[in-house]
Amino acid sequence: MNLILLFDSDFISENTVKITGRRAEHVIKVHKAQIGDLLTTGLLNGKTGKGLLLSMDKESVTLEVNLTDSPPAPLPLTLILALPRPRMLGRTLQHISTLGVKKLILLNTKRVEKSYWMSPVLAEDKVQEQLILGLEQAKDTVLPDIILEKQFRPFVEDRLPEICQGTLGLVAHPGVPEACPRGISEPTTLAIGPEGGFIPYEIEKLSEAGLAPVHMGERIMRVETAVTALLARLF
Repeated sequence: MNLILLFDSDFISENTVKITGRRAEHVIKVHKAQIGDLLTTGLLNGKTGKGLLLSMDKESVTLEVNLTDSPPAPLPLTLILALPRPRMLGRTLQHISTLGVKKLILLNTKRVEKSYWMSPVLAEDKVQEQLILGLEQAKDTVLPDIILEKQFRPFVEDRLPEICQGTLGLVAHPGVPEACPRGISEPTTLAIGPEGGFIPYEIEKLSEAGLAPVHMGERIMRVETAVTALLARLF
């Protein structure tokens, strides 16, 4: 926890917050903070800054906060991700949030099992929990927007062309001639498939919508590894 993420409900006065639970425990047991220490803080979807530790007990910590700094700049990216297995989804959401992705579309594809869409991991509170862990790691405050697209064809035919407009469109796929570009700065739309990859029909439809197939070399990666590797290479 490199940043203590604050919520509106934490404020007990204009510049004073009282935190409990996991955050307070981290300040007390991990940071081993003392009265008068300055801690890095930030308001959810707002500014970052410092918090002066005023008091604490076994269950709570009270801080006087001064939030004047902007959070880190977001990546200029819309990420389209075939819905991963539930166990992998949580870790992937953390990575995405840490790396600065602010728009994520979770997409149904042929090789995404129907049961994945019924997983409790997709509940709004569970998703937000993982995203918050990523924000705390990166000293960020802005939650990504998450869109669920359960029908592949209507999405790629009706909505994806507009999303791609004015961006560099890419779809990660092994065995294609073009390598993934490096060190770009332009707005980008990137699609990453499921563990078994996109089927040929899906690659065809994604290409028609404006996404150019690119590879990352000969190695076949798990989804969470591919996400991190692709974003690090692109940006």
